[in-house]
Amino acid sequence: MKLITSLLAAAAISVASFAAPVFAQDKGTVGISMPTKTSTRWISDGETMEKLFKEAGYTPDLQFADDDIPNQLAQIENMVTKGAKVLVIGAIDGTTLSDILQKAADAGVKVIAYDRLIRDSGNVDYYATFDNFQVGVLQATSLVEGLKLDSATEPKNIELFGGSPDDNNAFFFYDGAMSVLQPLIDSGKIVVKSGQVGMDQVGTLRWDGAVAQARMENLLSSTYTDAKVDGVLSPYDGLSIGIISALKGVGYGSGDMPMPIVTGQDAELPSVKSILAGEQYSTVFKDTRELAKVTVNMVNAIMDGKEPEVNDTKTYENGVKVVPSYLLKPVSVDKSNAKEVLVGSGYYTEDQINN
Repeated sequence: MKLITSLLAAAAISVASFAAPVFAQDKGTVGISMPTKTSTRWISDGETMEKLFKEAGYTPDLQFADDDIPNQLAQIENMVTKGAKVLVIGAIDGTTLSDILQKAADAGVKVIAYDRLIRDSGNVDYYATFDNFQVGVLQATSLVEGLKLDSATEPKNIELFGGSPDDNNAFFFYDGAMSVLQPLIDSGKIVVKSGQVGMDQVGTLRWDGAVAQARMENLLSSTYTDAKVDGVLSPYDGLSIGIISALKGVGYGSGDMPMPIVTGQDAELPSVKSILAGEQYSTVFKDTRELAKVTVNMVNAIMDGKEPEVNDTKTYENGVKVVPSYLLKPVSVDKSNAKEVLVGSGYYTEDQINN
C-alpha cells in the first residue's frame, strides 16, 4: 500500500507539473520603449516597470533606444510585430512616432505615453507623467530663494537653460519657471545678463550635459569677464553637472567666488551628492517608482476593458487631441531636506548618498 500510495502521489505531482502551464494566466506582452541609458533615471524607470509588469502577470519587452530615433522606431515596430498588447513609450522625439503608432492602432495596440508626451498623433491613448509646469515653478522658486532676493540690495545676474526642444516637457518646465522669474526680470530684481531667453535660444538638444557645459563656458567668457553670475536655471541634473563644471573651471566655488545657485531635476545620485557638498543648490525629485505603478494600473484597466484612472483631461493637447493624463506631484529637494525625502522614502540608502 505504501508503494502504491507513493506511486499515486508521484503521478499526481507529475500531472500537476505537466498541467500547470495550461492554467497559468499570462496576460500578454507589454512593450516598454525607453529613450536612453545615458541617464540613470531612465534605466531605473525601465527596470522598475519591467519588475512590476512581471509581478502583475505580463511579459514585459523592455528596450532602450540609445537616443537614436530610427532605433526606437524599429524597436517599437518589432514590439507590434511580436504581438504586444500595449506599448509604454518614453519618446526620444515626441514628433516622430505618428506612422508607427498608426500601425500599432491598426493592430489594436493601445499606447501610453510615458513622462514625455507623444505629439501629432491621434493614436496616443493615455499619458502618465508628473505635473511638468509645477516642476518649473519649483525650480524657479528654489532659485529665487537661493538668491535671497528679499535682502538683496542690487539686481542678481542669472542665466537660463532649457531642455531638449524635441521633448514636449521641456516647454512646460521652461514656462513654469518663467511664470515665477519673468515678473522679477520685468521689475529689474533679476537680470539675464546675456540677454538669451526663450527656448529657441536656451534649449539643450537631447538634454546633453556636454552641450550645456560648452554653452556655460561661452557665456562666462563672453558675458562675465567683469561681472559675476549669481544663479543658473537648469532644468535637469545632467545639465547641472556640466554647468557646475564650467563654473568651477573659472574659479566659482573657491576663494571669494561663491558657487552660483544652480537648480536641477530628477535627483540623480551625482547631483544629490553635489547638493550635500554645497555645489548644486537644489533638484526636483520625481518618484518614478510611483509613475511606474500608475502605468501598470493603466495597463491593467485597459486589459480589463475599463477606463484607466486619470486626473487631467485638459492640459496635454498633442496637436491632434487632448490626451487623458495622470499627473503626479514633484517635490523640491535641497540640502535641508534631501536625506528626509530621498532616504526617508527608500529611494536611496544613507550609504548611497554618503559614499
